[in-house]
Amino acid sequence: MEDYKNLGAKETQQPEFKKKHIIREYAESIIIAVILALVIRTFIVQAFKIPSGSMEDTLAIGDHILVNKFIYGTKIPFTDKRLFKIRDPKRGDVIVFEYPEDPSKDFIKRVIGVPGDVVQVVSKTVMVNAKPYSNPHEVHKEKDVIPAAQNPRDNTKQIVVPPGSYFVMGDNRDRSYDSRFWGFVKMDKIKGLAFIKYWSWDKDNFRVRFGNIGKVID
Repeated sequence: MEDYKNLGAKETQQPEFKKKHIIREYAESIIIAVILALVIRTFIVQAFKIPSGSMEDTLAIGDHILVNKFIYGTKIPFTDKRLFKIRDPKRGDVIVFEYPEDPSKDFIKRVIGVPGDVVQVVSKTVMVNAKPYSNPHEVHKEKDVIPAAQNPRDNTKQIVVPPGSYFVMGDNRDRSYDSRFWGFVKMDKIKGLAFIKYWSWDKDNFRVRFGNIGKVID
């Protein structure tokens, strides 16, 4: 009789063992998924949402974009070091970076000047190394020209870009708060290269911008 009792006890314990095993499997799967997500977000690609119109008409408010985080080198967390760099940022790149005046905020702008360049804005025209630099994506939505004595939006002095730094501007030139006002973006503050829109929501008209989804950012 005792043997039968023991056998019954084992049979009743078996489902509990399986239940614990299943819970452990789910927990392990969740942990692995979280680790992979963190690795991808930190070293490979990260999603951002466009909150302002400084990059119109290239990027609209409500565009959701993906940023390549390894093209300029994978940044080691809590350090300024980068590994496996493919190339440096170049003129025309649309980059995401920590806003120099408040690193808790991310900004997105276009690279206009690279280290060693001499940049100057003359009556809204951008000059790089004494030659006009026009980008097909730049727009001007205000006709008035502001004198340099008032603010540097439309006229600046000659600005030499220092080593390890970049001069950036928004494509919506008349409505962008950028390097003309607060200076340079240092390499160690750049998070990556914006390369594609994966979602776009027009809040004002309460609709999806289907034409923007999957559009490459150039």
